[in-house]
Amino acid sequence: MNSKPMANNKISTTNICSGGKFLMQISGPHSLNEDGTAIPFEEQMAIVSHYLHNQGHKYAIPYKKKAEELIDIYNKQQEKPETHCVSDVCGHYSLFSDLFAAPFMPVDNPKFTFIDLFAGIGGFRMAMQNLGGKCVFSSEWDSQAQKTYLLNYGEVPFGDITKESTKSFIPDDFDILCAGFPCQAFSLAGKRLGFEETRGTLFFDVAEIIRRKRPKAFFLENVKGLLIHDKGKTIQTILKVLREDLDYYVPEPQIVNAMNFGVPQHRERIYIVGFRKDQNVNEFTYPEPTDTTKTFADIKEKNTVSAKYYLSTQYIKTLIAHKERHAAKGNGFGYEIIPDDGVANAIVVGGMGRERNLVIDNRLKDFTPVTNIKGEVNREGIRRMTPREWARLQGFPDNFIIGVADASAYKQFGNSVAVPAIQATAQEIIKRIDLSKSKTYGTDRQ
Repeated sequence: MNSKPMANNKISTTNICSGGKFLMQISGPHSLNEDGTAIPFEEQMAIVSHYLHNQGHKYAIPYKKKAEELIDIYNKQQEKPETHCVSDVCGHYSLFSDLFAAPFMPVDNPKFTFIDLFAGIGGFRMAMQNLGGKCVFSSEWDSQAQKTYLLNYGEVPFGDITKESTKSFIPDDFDILCAGFPCQAFSLAGKRLGFEETRGTLFFDVAEIIRRKRPKAFFLENVKGLLIHDKGKTIQTILKVLREDLDYYVPEPQIVNAMNFGVPQHRERIYIVGFRKDQNVNEFTYPEPTDTTKTFADIKEKNTVSAKYYLSTQYIKTLIAHKERHAAKGNGFGYEIIPDDGVANAIVVGGMGRERNLVIDNRLKDFTPVTNIKGEVNREGIRRMTPREWARLQGFPDNFIIGVADASAYKQFGNSVAVPAIQATAQEIIKRIDLSKSKTYGTDRQ
């Protein structure tokens, strides 16, 4: 066992996101996988955080043995162990008290349970918790997204879901599987277009978990291009696996636009839902639009933003030239300015993601550059949207913590699901499944 002195007798699990060295890393039999490889600190904290948030219930069973060993050994390294209670978890569990200080804690008496795969920054989780659900497992491989997830939900997601060691921690008997799985190229060399044909893709891991755990329902999200990927063969393969191989009722997927659910962003995504046959669901209607009135003015920063978000004169010249070149070729690709009474384009990662959503904001008075730029800060008021504005475009509340650099924040919100659209659809799912047994969560002890 190796350790270094700890500051303030605490392990701040949020340090996993700081980029610095950890104050203490435990090594020993308790910190090894079954194959003898070491469990990284992030995964140790995933085990501990999942256990503490499910302690006393059957959903803690996969985490219990390893978590209690880790908690015990970390606690022994405290110079002055604490004895007060933290969120009903007493004694040495107070060592991990920052896990109970997040703004979006799990609900106490959930109506249903779910798991959050390819979780990103928890867009699915936010929507499901708003509906009274409790997350009993989460997985996300990106370290910066893990940081944002931890800061907001008090839980460290597990890492690579393709690993059997990660899958082994998924509890039994949860109600809904949620996954915004990436669309990888499918190998369709064979003609069966079935379960085996999806091996090597991340969808296979989703399907394998559905096959093993048999949740009452699932909710999958992807880019709308999935419908035409490989001339429609990819979606055909996915639906065959879900309907025939896994034997779920799966209505036709539907493209849902976030702008119909109270956020000013034209964001179309394909939703795929399914129900286990014993739920006796034989119809499903995707939600009707609830609010189409929102414009950029509704989510615009209330105060003057930093000069760093304003474009330089030289960069504006570059964007104009770029757009003119494409216009000469007969296409409309290039930067776009969204008026206050307009609706944003889909926020995306890379390429022209931010430049397709420029705005005019003439409130800036101090044009002193705060970053290295070519030319000067423009005087026309042209700026990028801020990360907080992107958060609002995806339906995240203003108390959602953005604890990463801007570059990571743009990536995370660009990759996220739109919370209100997910929530409206999930509500229709919940209406149709039998949650009578789920309501015993509060008394269903290990």
